Amino acid sequence: MQVVSTVTPIPGHYWQWRQQSIYYVKAGERRANRPPLLLIHGFGASTDHWRKNVVGLSDEFEVWAIDLLGFGRSTKPEWQYSGGLWRDQLHDFITQMMGQPAVLIGNSLGGYAALCVAAQRLESVAGLALINSAGPFTDIQGTTKPDPVRAVMGSVVRSLFQQDWASFLLFQYLRQKSVIRKTLEQVYLDKTAVTEQLVEDIYRPSCDLGATKVFASVFRTPQGEKVDVLLGQLTCPLLMLWGEADPWINARERGAKFRHYHPQLTEYYLRAGHCPHDEIPDQVNELLWSWVLSLA
Repeated sequence: MQVVSTVTPIPGHYWQWRQQSIYYVKAGERRANRPPLLLIHGFGASTDHWRKNVVGLSDEFEVWAIDLLGFGRSTKPEWQYSGGLWRDQLHDFITQMMGQPAVLIGNSLGGYAALCVAAQRLESVAGLALINSAGPFTDIQGTTKPDPVRAVMGSVVRSLFQQDWASFLLFQYLRQKSVIRKTLEQVYLDKTAVTEQLVEDIYRPSCDLGATKVFASVFRTPQGEKVDVLLGQLTCPLLMLWGEADPWINARERGAKFRHYHPQLTEYYLRAGHCPHDEIPDQVNELLWSWVLSLA
């Protein structure tokens, strides 16, 4: 397995899906008794966010990374975006392009999309690795105390940003390179990992036609299937990697929820923020390498 630091992304290709262009990259060679890997980025990211992992893992595995519809270099139609849409995209990609069940590795939103595939399209998935995975849980225990003020404010904010002008203004603010850098520095424990290249990789797709509408869809799409329901449907092996310094996710608390609903998982807590695969790639690559080989 290669040790990586700063690497140049591998040139990619396009696949046509539902009359839309989907960008992907592929590296490495398929090996007997080793499933291919499919890397799935988080909200606002792309295949570029996995460049250190594609390079680091490709000497041992066939590695693919894909831009979800609406992100990266994939087209950005004015559709309703959801876990179900991305589930179908990923399932069709595995079926049509990869040709055999894959180990899905997803970060944040990409983790939720990967979980949807693994739970609802079982035939496509040989294993599932989630890195600071997103997605809603059902509060069936009633453990969350209602906060009426926050509930009202949350409703007001959602209603406000369902309006085109408000979501447009917010997007224009958030897509500024200075704001992107500040946000990344909040969610990366190692600030030196926030490079000009990383900022540019996040910024560039925000200039694409349709990017504003994709952003707005976050406030308009109903929540997808709950994570606990999906975990109840899961039959493949599950690896959880958590960056403990993630300010957006309480890793220990969320990890306990995953264990509650799916006790037969493997998990590691790492000294990193929301994106350990990019912040500490060598450590993440080593854990992924060892775990995937254990599945054979």
